[in-house]
Amino acid sequence: MPRADEVFRVEGGSFRYLERFVALDDVTLRIGRGELVALLGANGCGKSTLLKLLDGLLFPDRGTVCAFGVPLDRATLDDEQFSRAFRSRVGFVFQGSDSQLFCPTVRDEVAFGPLQLGTGVEEIDNRVDDVLGVLGIAHLADRAPYQLSAGEKKRVAIASVLATNPEVLLLDEPTVALDPRTRQWLVGLITDLHAAGKTIVCATHDLDLLRGLADRCIVMAEDHRIAAAGAPDIVLGDRALLRRVNLMAEEGCA
Repeated sequence: MPRADEVFRVEGGSFRYLERFVALDDVTLRIGRGELVALLGANGCGKSTLLKLLDGLLFPDRGTVCAFGVPLDRATLDDEQFSRAFRSRVGFVFQGSDSQLFCPTVRDEVAFGPLQLGTGVEEIDNRVDDVLGVLGIAHLADRAPYQLSAGEKKRVAIASVLATNPEVLLLDEPTVALDPRTRQWLVGLITDLHAAGKTIVCATHDLDLLRGLADRCIVMAEDHRIAAAGAPDIVLGDRALLRRVNLMAEEGCA
């Protein structure tokens, strides 16, 4: 029986690419409403795949995924009413911004999501102006995404998701390739969005990102299973665990 405060539940979720290459193996977890959860693990452990299962971009080979108490599978997402509601409630920011940006201008990019969800033209214009202003990129509105820096592209990718005003944000390695100033800005934005009531799931292998940010960590191992879960200070203090999941070098290694 799903709980009223439950956003996601995964039970025994497993996934293989090309039916051969294991990405997730018997993963079970729950994400509560209003949580800020860090999926922590080394590259290749399955963090991105797990986020894609939560977003309904992939479906498990075995096990189940539920969102808001409803099974998240091909049948439910083929239902136009459910799919529209789900896409308006959950936003995904990909690791590589170039994978997410495809419109001629930044303004078109930010307007794309609300347009697909059937939002009225006047409301879209207001949302785009608001989001561009909040993220400090109004001056980029008429620029083409390919003309932007990595940090600017990240801001535009986030703006394109926030324009749909989702309840839940899935962030895949959000600080990768960002300069220190943009990284600091992004951490502040995530903190502010969480304080505003958003549920956030952030996949990362950046240990410094966790300090003072996440409510809870879910640690994934290189065998594509969950190795541990707990408060950030407990996880970060478990050096044996961090070495075991390849997030910290063995002592004595150069």
